Formats: sequence, structure tokens, C-alpha cells
Amino acid sequence: VQLQACGGGLVQAGGSLRLSCVFSGRTFSNSYMGWFRQAPGKEREFVSAISGSGGATYYGDSVKGRFTISRDNAKNTVYLQMNSLKPENTAVYYCAAGLQGLVVFSSLKWSTWGQGTLVTVSS
Repeated sequence: VQLQACGGGLVQAGGSLRLSCVFSGRTFSNSYMGWFRQAPGKEREFVSAISGSGGATYYGDSVKGRFTISRDNAKNTVYLQMNSLKPENTAVYYCAAGLQGLVVFSSLKWSTWGQGTLVTVSS
């Protein structure tokens, strides 16, 4: 399994970005997918996750109501729509797969990571 994330960039505070992550493999529709982020000098932080069917979604407290995770199983792609961005959202965003168990919030429970895409929010 390989993950390829894209869609990061520079945006002003209050703006929006949509991240995409393409999953290369045959088990996408059965796989939970997640998004984490890591700011300089900080630990990797849970952002969002979605079940294989898309019927269950999870969000970190700091992004609830502003970010939306979705997936297109026909395209092997998971998305993260980010609205009302804030400077503190600046980080490298990583997509993840290979969840072990159902503790979506822990980065230690995910086995496969994309290369990350940088999101910079200016004030």
C-alpha cells in the first residue's frame, strides 16, 4: 500500500483548502483512512478519520465544524476539506491507512503513511 497526498499550499486566514490522498492498493474500500498533522516542534496530532464505507467519521476537537473528511471509493481517494483556516492550522498534513483496532486518535495505531503535504495559513 502506498499513499500520495496533495493539495497543500499557502492560504490566508479564513480561507479554504482541500487535501487529497490517493491509496494505491486493492483494499481501499475496506480501510479506515485518517488525517494527522504535525507543526514544527510539536507532536503529530489527530485531525480526522473515516471508516471504509464512509458511514463513520471522527474529528479532533480543534477542527470540528470547520473540516470535513470524505472518500470516493471508486477513485481510491480520501479528501479533507478545510474551511475557516487559522494560522495555528499551519502544519504538514499526513494521510494514514492500516488502522490497527479502532483507536483512530492515536498515530501509533496506523501503519502506513503518506509523504505529507504542507499547509501554511498566513494571518
